[in-house]
Amino acid sequence: MSERRTLFGIELDPLTMDETVALCLDAVREGRQLEIGVVNAAKLVNMRRDPRLARAVAGCDLVVADGQAVVWAARLLRAPLPERVAGIDLFLRLLAEAESAGVSVYFLGARQDVLERMLRRVADRFPGLKVAGSRNGYFDDSEQAAIADAIADSGAQMLFLGMTSPKKEIFTAAYGEHTGARVVHGVGGSFDILAGVTKRAPVSWQRWGMEWLYRALQEPRRLGRRYLTTNAAFLLMTARELVRLTPSPASANRSH
Repeated sequence: MSERRTLFGIELDPLTMDETVALCLDAVREGRQLEIGVVNAAKLVNMRRDPRLARAVAGCDLVVADGQAVVWAARLLRAPLPERVAGIDLFLRLLAEAESAGVSVYFLGARQDVLERMLRRVADRFPGLKVAGSRNGYFDDSEQAAIADAIADSGAQMLFLGMTSPKKEIFTAAYGEHTGARVVHGVGGSFDILAGVTKRAPVSWQRWGMEWLYRALQEPRRLGRRYLTTNAAFLLMTARELVRLTPSPASANRSH
């Protein structure tokens, strides 16, 4: 595997989508556990504010760039990443691979009605997929151990967490190993997209790093202010890091 890149004090793996999928399948075949962390601009901002979230992400075996803005910032800050590995695209690739390889999966997250709609759509799209079990994402911290036990009892080889940050990262850090799943992947709002509850941005919006705006336009009251503040904070973080990395004229002259 390529040497990790350090961005805002976080180590990221410079992997393509194909390389990430291959590592996941190797983990299943070899009986190793692989916890996947994905970061976008908002999460990197929140990791600065939430040490528990930062520790949970840093503890993952793989950390990949889920957001296009992260790829651009990494290039600008001389820690280049080959491409964006979007959490939902990785999720769909792994479902397809699991179906063809006979690998069993477990879905944890979303509201019960959303989860049921997603399961129906997944069954239509991947008819041969072995679903070991599922559970909605509404539970107290006191129930986490029992849920991890249920996942372990199901024998699921891949676990997908359709929950928000930092809940999914904290569950993974505390109970990921206990679930027995070989691949643990937090997919955020992907269950809602697969269920048809929310729409994903068109490819052209994704390419320009504007998925956040597409989401905000769907839910302006809930997401508009949040996205604007986190994006502004991310731009500021990037600018400060660029200033820190750029040698001043005085220090540049001293080096001659």
